[in-house]
Amino acid sequence: MRVLVLNGPNLQRLGTRQPDVYGTTTLADVARTLSEQAPEGVRVELRQTDDEATLIGWLHEAVDTGSPVILNPAAFTHYSYALHDAVVIVTETGLPLIEVHISNPHARDEFRHVSVVSPVATGVIAGLGTAGYGLALAWIVERSGTDR
Repeated sequence: MRVLVLNGPNLQRLGTRQPDVYGTTTLADVARTLSEQAPEGVRVELRQTDDEATLIGWLHEAVDTGSPVILNPAAFTHYSYALHDAVVIVTETGLPLIEVHISNPHARDEFRHVSVVSPVATGVIAGLGTAGYGLALAWIVERSGTDR
């Protein structure tokens, strides 16, 4: 099984961008940790883009390949109806899609309180730092029945 871990804008700056909000863990650290946590037979593929169209294309790829998704939409969370629609395409096939946020959007600027992705995601993990990615992976693995 392949799990796509898709990340939106500015997340390539993890580790240096607002460490008081996002911590000092880099996206490469997240990829390494997830690969170590993944049981045998589960391949984690982490990607990042600042481009909305690329992110949507990756969601379409998830459907075409039957790949569960962990998605940190970053700023696209709050306004991208195109991303919302692509998430619907994923979840209506029965594939799980877990929305992950490193910080707690509800404890930040008011515009961050609304997610256009959350209502159509399978689940949401927010405010637990980069550990949220691992929790999402563990849930997807458990749901799939893949043993450690």
